[in-house]
Amino acid sequence: MTPRQPNTLCGLVLAGGHSSRMGTDKAALVHPDGRTLARRCYDLLVEAGCETVALSLRHDQVLPPGFSDLPQVMLVRDPEGLSQGPLGGMLAAMRLHPEADWLILACDLPRLDLATLTQLIASKRLDEPFLSYRSEFDDLPEPLCALYSPAALPILERAQAEGIRCPRKPLIGHQCRLLEPLTPHALDNANTPADWATAITR
Repeated sequence: MTPRQPNTLCGLVLAGGHSSRMGTDKAALVHPDGRTLARRCYDLLVEAGCETVALSLRHDQVLPPGFSDLPQVMLVRDPEGLSQGPLGGMLAAMRLHPEADWLILACDLPRLDLATLTQLIASKRLDEPFLSYRSEFDDLPEPLCALYSPAALPILERAQAEGIRCPRKPLIGHQCRLLEPLTPHALDNANTPADWATAITR
């Protein structure tokens, strides 16, 4: 029997949040390396081997700064007048390439590194719908730095139909396998000015 080949790998940066606690668009914050957070995550997905990388935005949101050197950026927009949280953006992207594995990131991960993504990809089993890291804060899945296979799509669609907006719940409900964090604090997100100050000085 011919061994099953891995699926195509696509990447998604979730950058459509309102950043209400930060007070300014998190996707546009400039990392100490000179890139905006959205562009840095985009680049990490490319470096990790994603064949296609998309950016998830609200329906009326302008492209965050930092992408002017790219001839075209694949955008996935939320429906007008409808906010479905990160799960909505994830599903909109995954439906574009339902046969692919999707490596999905929140844009507000200023300490994320390539090694974290590389380990995630290398650890994925062909028969599991998703793979995530264990949170350093509460030991639960980190759904916004995780891999989602085609088998995850109907699971997430059912969750959305049940009114669930948080992608962590279906991962918990389906006993998502969790990896131990590779790099300390790599998955700490920056939701507030204090989080941001800590992230860029630690």
